[in-house]
Amino acid sequence: MAAYGQFASVYDALTENIDYKELATYYDRVNISHGGKRGILLDLACGTGSVSREMKKLGYDVIGVDLSVDMLSVAKEKDHDGIEYLCQDMCNLDMYGTIDTTICVLDSINHLDSKEDILDCFKSVSLFTDPDGLFLFDMNTVKKHREILSDNTYVYDVEKVYCVWQNYYTSEEEQDRVDICLDIFTEQEDGSYIRFAEDFSEIALPLSEIEELLLQSGFEVMDRYEYLTEKKGDENSEKVLFCCRKRK
Repeated sequence: MAAYGQFASVYDALTENIDYKELATYYDRVNISHGGKRGILLDLACGTGSVSREMKKLGYDVIGVDLSVDMLSVAKEKDHDGIEYLCQDMCNLDMYGTIDTTICVLDSINHLDSKEDILDCFKSVSLFTDPDGLFLFDMNTVKKHREILSDNTYVYDVEKVYCVWQNYYTSEEEQDRVDICLDIFTEQEDGSYIRFAEDFSEIALPLSEIEELLLQSGFEVMDRYEYLTEKKGDENSEKVLFCCRKRK
């Protein structure tokens, strides 16, 4: 799993198209509609804290966890809401107590290295989930890996940042994998550019396998939605939100 370094300095610029308020409102709506409460919320792989801040505004007591010190540094610089940020591996959490609701947004689960790591992550979340607590997360599907991400190249040209995003797709026996290479150019005060590269990967598994890993971890799947909608999510969706409850 990548622990993004220099990428943290440009992450917010490259994701400025994401409506974090809408995303947080969606997660809140799913949480509340399935019996969750606006209590202690763990934002897993919180990055620069954009979703953490929006969830805090909705009334949650938020803990943000990320493996990247650089991402957390950016989050702390812009946080004035009293959110607690912890540098931890999402596969090996160490919380002070139990959590009412855990969320993991923007396909962060896909960025784990293997099926075994996903299972470790689910088990770690389960260990600290309150009885009847909820776990909500979204994942890119195999369909998206094969048909959308695939071997495609994307270019992002935003203020003071230019990024070439190249994907390299492989299909292995147990998972579909996309290796991602970013070439990033950042404009300096004198008009020159500094170049750096960041590499990471995504894996995708059939939804049935994800559900089996959840069951092994002590969760029951309550619903599965097509991302940002109320429609049933399935293998034909590009991204799916899982809503899970800790089994007693």
